[in-house]
Amino acid sequence: MKQAATANGPQLTVVDSKLMKRVFYVFAALAMLSVTISLGGKWFGRSIAMAGYTDDTTIHEVVIGNNVIAVPANVIRFDQARRDGIASRLDLYLRYPEMDGYSEAARNDFNHTGSSKDIIFLSFERQIMSREMSGRFAPIYSALIVQPGTPGPGGTTLYGFTEKSGYFNEVLAVANRRGKDPFVARCLSGPSAAQSLAPCERDILVGDSLSLSYRFPMEFLGNWQALDAAIAAEAARMLKTGR
Repeated sequence: MKQAATANGPQLTVVDSKLMKRVFYVFAALAMLSVTISLGGKWFGRSIAMAGYTDDTTIHEVVIGNNVIAVPANVIRFDQARRDGIASRLDLYLRYPEMDGYSEAARNDFNHTGSSKDIIFLSFERQIMSREMSGRFAPIYSALIVQPGTPGPGGTTLYGFTEKSGYFNEVLAVANRRGKDPFVARCLSGPSAAQSLAPCERDILVGDSLSLSYRFPMEFLGNWQALDAAIAAEAARMLKTGR
C-alpha cells in the first residue's frame, strides 16, 4: 500500500488496485461457491427424499425379444433401467388398484408408511418355462403339495408343500376357474410372510414369448379375480409385440 499526506492534514491510505481485484475475485468465488452449495444441497436433498423413486412420467420403450414395453419412468423400479433400449429383464412397481407409479400423492404407499400394503412388483423377461404357473399345476405342483388343503381367502384353497419339494415356508394358493386352468400363486407362510411386502407370486405368459411374474400382498388373494384381470389388462396396455 502507498501512503500520501497533506501539509496540515492526517495521512490517507490509498489501497493498491491489484489488492482490490484480488479481494473482489475472492468474494466472487465465495459467492459462486455459496450458490453451488445451495443448488447442490437442494438437488441432493430431493434425491434423498425420493429414495430412488422418481415422479418423472416420461415414457421409455424397453425392448425384450420381439416385444416393446412402453412405460413411464415412475413405474420402473431401478434408476439404471429408466432408459430406452434393449434389456433382458424389466422390473416395475405399481400401486393397486390405481395401477399407477410413484408420485407425491402416492409417496406414503410406496414408502410403506401406512398399515396397508398397496404395491405390486412386476418383472418382464423372456419365457423360460413352456407353461405359465396355472398350466404347471396339474403336471408339477399337484405332485408336490399335501392333501387336503385348507380354505383360503377369495375361494382359494391353500396347500402346504411336501418336504422333498424344496419349497420351504411356502403354500400354494389354488382357485378353480371355469373353462381354464386354475388360478395358482405361491405364497410365503409364517414369519416370512409377515415380514414381506409382497409374499405371493404368480407368473403369466404375455406378448411374444414373454413371461410376466408379479408379486403381491397376501391380502389381495381375497379378490384374486380382479387382481389377475388388472395385471393382464395393464400388460396388454404396456406391450407392443413384433407379431
